[in-house]
Amino acid sequence: MPFEDELGDALRRVGEGFDADAVALAEAGRQRGRRLVARRRAALLGGSALALALIGAAGACAGGVSGGGSTGPAPAYAAAPPADSGAGNGTGSGMQGRGPGSGAVTADQLVGVLRQLLPGGTLTGTEARGTGDQPGPAVSGVYDDGKGRAAVAVGLSRVDPEGRNADAAVTCPEKSRAHYDRCETTTLPDGARLMLFQGYERSDRRVPTKRWQAVLVTDRGFQVEVQEWNAPAQKGEPASRPQPPLEKDALKAVATSPLWHPALNDLPAAVPDKQQPPVPAGMRDASVALRTLLPGDGVTVTGQGGKADHAYAVLDDGRGGSLVEANVQTGMGELLARRFTGPQSTVLPDGTRVRTEKTGGEKGGAGVVMWTVDTLRPDGRRVVVSAFNTADQNEAATRAEPLLTIEQLRRIALDPRWLG
Repeated sequence: MPFEDELGDALRRVGEGFDADAVALAEAGRQRGRRLVARRRAALLGGSALALALIGAAGACAGGVSGGGSTGPAPAYAAAPPADSGAGNGTGSGMQGRGPGSGAVTADQLVGVLRQLLPGGTLTGTEARGTGDQPGPAVSGVYDDGKGRAAVAVGLSRVDPEGRNADAAVTCPEKSRAHYDRCETTTLPDGARLMLFQGYERSDRRVPTKRWQAVLVTDRGFQVEVQEWNAPAQKGEPASRPQPPLEKDALKAVATSPLWHPALNDLPAAVPDKQQPPVPAGMRDASVALRTLLPGDGVTVTGQGGKADHAYAVLDDGRGGSLVEANVQTGMGELLARRFTGPQSTVLPDGTRVRTEKTGGEKGGAGVVMWTVDTLRPDGRRVVVSAFNTADQNEAATRAEPLLTIEQLRRIALDPRWLG
């Protein structure tokens, strides 16, 4: 079972029994949220989203972005997170704000700003929210410069400029874990940070729609996200042109325009967020632990990273890259007890449960397989280690099997160095 599906499975079991430990259930939700945060940077809205970068415009996926609070379906070109991103869970950086503003800037005014900033052409099919609307100001429409109709969207929010969400919003993902053409982050003369990203609506490119994005975070906590596609809709419409209409400089100009400042100034300052999520109680930092447990002889680590409860590394033994991922959790005993049953599971003398699986990859890369060892200790501490036969799940397999065997994964997952 994919790691992200386990909480839903646990919730269904809770509904069957009505006797779940509420503390454990809350902990499961908290741990899942942290895991998604760790993956967002790598996905950049393509598979582990940059959901943190999804600001006010993210709300367009739930009821549109019209200032009147439309209850109908969102327009297809709204700046909503892709279905495979793990985004849209109410945990994006736009949720840091302390509520809407006074409404001093209306939806119509934001449409006017976007029209003014686009270099000629026409903007039709517009929808917007003003600063008094939930979940925050945003504007979108279909832009036509005579070379093909293209969806564009802008979201505005306030973030803690020193917080981890701001950092994640303007940090390019690891190339080994996300598929895109180009990404760069620069610090502007006024201290603002700008990320320019050129990628695809689907990280596995199963549709040809391209998505380009600019995310600006200023030292005052203003966050502006501009997205554009080479199709008149984010999904469901064929590409209308080879590239989105705004090249890098034009995209930057829209994101950095002071014309957005009246709306941003009308929003309350964001709630401060910590730079790093805490390590789960009783566990070591996952990125540190994994690094100490990787094999050395004949194996090169070509990429690595992660957070407190999620880590990854790309290994290469000369026969192709192999991605390794690790997740750690606490308080999972009751919630996942039923997962560790059946012929794939064993119980060790100390009560630790071990489950091994060989499945297909999670992102759609051709021929990709995933080998997993999942361990659950009697006190609810959990370590999951997976290996793939590719360096990037969005790409085709580069070797017949993962570099690490099931037995090696088992030894890594059961090593006491995970435990704090």
